[in-house]
Amino acid sequence: MLTLRPESARGHADHGWLDSRHTFSFADYHDPRHMGFRGLRVLNEDRVQPDSGFGSHGHRDMEIVSYVLGGGLEHRDSMGTGSVIRPGDVQRMSAGTGVTHSERNASPTEVVHFLQIWLVPRERGLAPGYEQKHFAPGERDGRLRLVASPDGRDGSLTVHTDASLYAGLFGAGQTAELALAPGRHAWVHVARGTVRVNAHALSAGDGASLSDEVSVRLEGVDAAEVLVFDLA
Repeated sequence: MLTLRPESARGHADHGWLDSRHTFSFADYHDPRHMGFRGLRVLNEDRVQPDSGFGSHGHRDMEIVSYVLGGGLEHRDSMGTGSVIRPGDVQRMSAGTGVTHSERNASPTEVVHFLQIWLVPRERGLAPGYEQKHFAPGERDGRLRLVASPDGRDGSLTVHTDASLYAGLFGAGQTAELALAPGRHAWVHVARGTVRVNAHALSAGDGASLSDEVSVRLEGVDAAEVLVFDLA
């Protein structure tokens, strides 16, 4: 069964310096029907204006993944980590027992566009941690590239939860399929372009949950960037 979560139904907050779309309930946007899906708790699409950003703030007991679509996101945290995350980079921060961090647009002229993803960890009280890797377009072209997994296999980031995240770039006619084991579920998010998901057309900002399906089948319609979560 595929259930569509259209872009037009997402929560929206415009703070001037920040324009944010919320797939699930977050901050002032609350919808009891959309509190997350399986272990996926937050999926925000954020656009931050130049020389702006999130000041230092705290998190705990959450796996936080950032996926940059455009521009550069400057990260600083209480673990001593500092970096700029750019398109093709995927970052994982394990908040665990507690961490503070800030996220700012690294450019004085260009908007940074990124996805902020929160996954519920397998247990509370883990040690905080940080990891960042780059996945070149060629690794994702016409296929679903594993970018995060519980065991860090195939060069992916390690997330401390029973979830695997795949990213793919699909032009017209390019296809890929991800098999789902019995009892597994999937969430698909289209970051840009248009793609068919199990024969359903989804465009930028659209999402879909899949349950009781044997696989996720993707076919590019135009230049599309897609994330797929394999969830317990």
